Amino acid sequence: MENGINTKKIESFGVLICAFNEEKHIEQVVRTTWDQKPDHVVVVDDSSFDATVTLAEGAGAKVLRSSENKGKGEGLRRGFKYLRELGCDAVIVLDGDGQHDPSEIGRFLDAYNRTQIPILVGNRMAVPLDMSLLRRRVNILMSWILNRLVKVYVADPTCGFRFYRSDVLPFIMSDLPRCAFEFDILVHAAIRHVRIDTVRVSTIYTRKRRNYIVPVRNAWWILRIVRHHFSYNVREGKVWKI
Repeated sequence: MENGINTKKIESFGVLICAFNEEKHIEQVVRTTWDQKPDHVVVVDDSSFDATVTLAEGAGAKVLRSSENKGKGEGLRRGFKYLRELGCDAVIVLDGDGQHDPSEIGRFLDAYNRTQIPILVGNRMAVPLDMSLLRRRVNILMSWILNRLVKVYVADPTCGFRFYRSDVLPFIMSDLPRCAFEFDILVHAAIRHVRIDTVRVSTIYTRKRRNYIVPVRNAWWILRIVRHHFSYNVREGKVWKI
């Protein structure tokens, strides 16, 4: 799909923020995001039962509310569709829990303007001092799997702070749920020869007590994705080697 020549100027961009019960952080996240001069700020609320929606709207975000908790994958699909319909040339995704610094949005825009690479993934692994050992090991494993699966190296494939050029989104969309969506979308992009690169971002953690849960759950989903693509390659008669 990408031949190294295909370029597109970013005239407008939207920021998509996924949130679930993030009343402690969402207002500051939205306000700092607006400081980066996006054309739209959209919060997809995953059926929060705290003040997330009220605070996000008060800070100036357009909030898309879900009637039930469907997970991050569904929120991203919905937000992508909404921002593409608004005519955004690019979408920058970050989480509403304070673990991504919106003031670093400019790094993604600068990287795209230099390289014209349509998918940019945040990289926290350059200085992972604040990252737990388990998270680092899971990240290394998932990066290795992605490289073996589709021959693309992404240092931090679990990072949700990302840039997507809008015109590639329909070609790389995943139907998987929750955080598996973000890994699978990279697999789809690589299969379709859409270029991927990384942008250095800060390592911030706001939920120390849950550090051991998320990486294990992510690893379990990644193994399911690997099994799916391995089975497909076997059916198609392709050789797939670890």
